[in-house]
Amino acid sequence: MRNQITPKRIAVVGAGICGLCTALGLSQLGHDITIYERDDAMPEGNPDDIFFDWLRRGASQFKHPHAFLAVMSNLLSEQFPDLIDEFWAAGARRVSFEDMLPPDLSNSYRPAPEDESLWLMMCRRATMEMVLRRYAERQTNITFESGTRINAMVIDSNGRLPTITGLVTQQRSGTEPPITISADIVVDAAGRGSPFKRWFHNHGLEIETESHDAKIVYYTRHYQFKPGVEEPERDGKTRSAGDLGYLKYGVFPGAGGHFSVILCVPCEDSILHDAVKDETTFDTICQQIPGLVPWLGNDKATPTTGTLGMGNIKAVWHNFMKADQPLLQNYFAVGDAAVRTNPLYGRGCSTGAIHSKILTDVIAKWQDPISAAQQFHEATQTKLRPIWQASLNEDRTAIKRANLILNPESDLNSRQKSLKSRLSRAYGDAITKASQQHIRVFRGAFRTFNLMEPPGYFLKDFKTQCLIFWTLLRDGSANKNIRIVPGPSREDMIQAIAHPDQKAAA
Repeated sequence: MRNQITPKRIAVVGAGICGLCTALGLSQLGHDITIYERDDAMPEGNPDDIFFDWLRRGASQFKHPHAFLAVMSNLLSEQFPDLIDEFWAAGARRVSFEDMLPPDLSNSYRPAPEDESLWLMMCRRATMEMVLRRYAERQTNITFESGTRINAMVIDSNGRLPTITGLVTQQRSGTEPPITISADIVVDAAGRGSPFKRWFHNHGLEIETESHDAKIVYYTRHYQFKPGVEEPERDGKTRSAGDLGYLKYGVFPGAGGHFSVILCVPCEDSILHDAVKDETTFDTICQQIPGLVPWLGNDKATPTTGTLGMGNIKAVWHNFMKADQPLLQNYFAVGDAAVRTNPLYGRGCSTGAIHSKILTDVIAKWQDPISAAQQFHEATQTKLRPIWQASLNEDRTAIKRANLILNPESDLNSRQKSLKSRLSRAYGDAITKASQQHIRVFRGAFRTFNLMEPPGYFLKDFKTQCLIFWTLLRDGSANKNIRIVPGPSREDMIQAIAHPDQKAAA
């Protein structure tokens, strides 16, 4: 049932990017928002100060690279138009569609109207949080309770369905006794470590969960170019991100000469797993990869952090409904608290922004808690499930590819040689090759990459299909060369680690 909006007391648990976006969106509806965050308040200072000095225990990925895709950048522009200039002032960079064109397409490029919306924002997560948080702090109906932990949720079980009515909070220092606060709505933006799942279980509310291990670990290290060193130009032949089969790598440019590098390896590869943890061997590995040499070769940059690891990487989907009814009324989980994808794909912040917008739209239209929960669930399924499924499929493909290298004699690899598997890989290679040669295909793939449309939706376009099939028929098996990223074999990489004085990649 739709009614005129009545201002509500809304508790948002978690002041990460998703929590901040949700709070800002709901505050525009006139609700009174309190954000509870267990970490201390953000310190004063510039983006470098925030990045290096703010201890973010509640956001394990705080210092890991992030991609703020077009879907998120556009949502921020549309919802908070006066906010965007603050990102530019803080050093964030706008990367346009034209900036991302492959060399073979850039010379003949003619802009299309939609290209204006196909842009990414590049900055460190610390910069993104700093700008969003300072903007939120200026809103008169948003209050921050930093250094506060949530001990429990308060539930009224007297109705037909249980309803969350508040939270038990306490200062993290423990010097003050816990207090109970009331809330009309509780938003769980506490991320992948959210305690609400445990509390649901303790109350006999069983959440249906799908969880799939990506079987990888990745490590990050941050650097800054030395004075006088410029960021390298993009080179279609030397990729700054790629997959060697046994190792994935990527560069994430930032502001002020800062950038970060990620190295991702399968968990079962104990040799490389141990190597990427170590600062010296991390740098040695980078020096062997041609795509990273323009950034790190010839003593161009200085490390600004050690190596930062992240494991337990999974695709997770939580369902908070049962028989079309909410398990707990007036509770809404957003972002990683509800849906997790492999952070390697850079979709987490963007799916969080989408999820926060879904919740804002639902709360704006639906006052009845059951209807609101149903609408939120349906919109989440429609808009996020295809992204989650595509990410899971990519995980499974990557696991198979790594297994080909690590366990070449396994039965799994023999099954990958089937006709169906070969045709699937050939079609994927043709898509990649066509996107490098035809602007129509590239534009569609770029929309999908930036979550501006459901994954693979551009493949429904007839002209795009023709271009892909023409590429498949014309070039055949030669298209597989598009998969090849210059770099050493696993055996050569291990040899380089064992003998770091050998010549690095040229």
